[in-house]
Amino acid sequence: MTNDMTTGNPVKLIIRFMIPMCLGNIFQQFYNIADSIVAGQFIGVDALAAIGSTGSLIFLVTGWLNGLTSGFAIWVSQCFGARKLDTMRHYVAMSIYLCVAFVAVMTVGLLIANEPILRLMNAPEELLGDIKGYMTAIYAGLAVTCAYNALAAVLRALGDSRSPLYFLIISAIINVFLDIVFIVEFHMGVEGCGYATVIAQGISAVLCLGYIIKKFKVLRLRREDFRISLSSMRRLLALGIPMGLQFSITAIGTIIVQGAINVYGAVYMAGFSAAGKIQNIICTVFVSFGATVATYVGQNRGAGRMDRVKKGVYLTQLMILVWSVVVIAVIHFLGRYMIYIFVNPSETEVLAAAGTYFDVVGWAYPFLGSIYLYRNALQGMGYGLVPMLGGIFELAARAGIVFFLAGKTSYAGVCLADPAAWIAALIPLIPYYFWMMRKKYGKYAAAK
Repeated sequence: MTNDMTTGNPVKLIIRFMIPMCLGNIFQQFYNIADSIVAGQFIGVDALAAIGSTGSLIFLVTGWLNGLTSGFAIWVSQCFGARKLDTMRHYVAMSIYLCVAFVAVMTVGLLIANEPILRLMNAPEELLGDIKGYMTAIYAGLAVTCAYNALAAVLRALGDSRSPLYFLIISAIINVFLDIVFIVEFHMGVEGCGYATVIAQGISAVLCLGYIIKKFKVLRLRREDFRISLSSMRRLLALGIPMGLQFSITAIGTIIVQGAINVYGAVYMAGFSAAGKIQNIICTVFVSFGATVATYVGQNRGAGRMDRVKKGVYLTQLMILVWSVVVIAVIHFLGRYMIYIFVNPSETEVLAAAGTYFDVVGWAYPFLGSIYLYRNALQGMGYGLVPMLGGIFELAARAGIVFFLAGKTSYAGVCLADPAAWIAALIPLIPYYFWMMRKKYGKYAAAK
């Protein structure tokens, strides 16, 4: 079912679209979280540290694919808003060609470079085998990861954020079941968690494809849609690559931080990982607001409704600030207790490491939420370069903190990398957004 976001109350449209997307993002995160929970509870702290240390690396790889496919979907969203359905289907077909090419190169390259990458991240020797086995399974399944991201992005571009959620819920449940079976029954260790994740993601991709074929006539591709057009591919890549790089640049920064954390040993790795996963769940609302704004802005930009773009972004900023206050309160009062999901309460050192992270970053969540808002608003309008520049500022801030503080101060000093990165990312984003809105909105007002 498509959802036209060019008419109606912006707040109602954004919230109605955002809620299922938020739940979907939580369930998508649940793959790695479930792996960590099962490994931490049934194998031990070392297993939790092994899987937890892969979070930034997985974000690098899957974030690139997510950004790439989301960038492709911006054109789909704009064509849908403008009611250019033939052009929309053509872009979907060209996206398929590009996704196949990227996945083939990435799968081969990452499988070859797996161990060298882990050694660059200072992976402890005693954990290297487990981490390598887990990542091998993840790399081998990149095709299904890309397939789900691409299919879900197209559905969201047409205003359907609920269907991907339903499919993710099903696959997340399957993932937990397979985690337990592979670890407890088959004794496959950490590597079994990786296979469980890939199988579950494959199921969500198949369900998503079947639903599109059955329900969305506007997405039924014809032979002529697949006629190769280099100009169309260039347009797709002009948005997809900057969005993919934006995620990847951010991930590179988190990998640098993870490498610095790894030096402190398994206890700090486990605490940092567990705190990060709790934070990611609570802050998924920010991510979902951002993705919703990308669709909202894309459709209204395609329809020429820049007045609605301006109003929708302003109202979303207010909602993000309200949620930031909620997140700060939850982390302050409940953060340490939420770590019990991953480890036994007797693991006091792990709990202390997680608590330190919360203490250092808790005040900065309004900046994090604003990144997703302005980054996605610009991308929805078709501007990918400055959002990528925000990612470069973010990377520079993280690298600077690690360079100046890692090994020269405490673990808490390294944790400062996140707040510094969030503030730095906004330096190019906010001024450019308001400059573009004055330019675009001014033209719209003059036309009125």
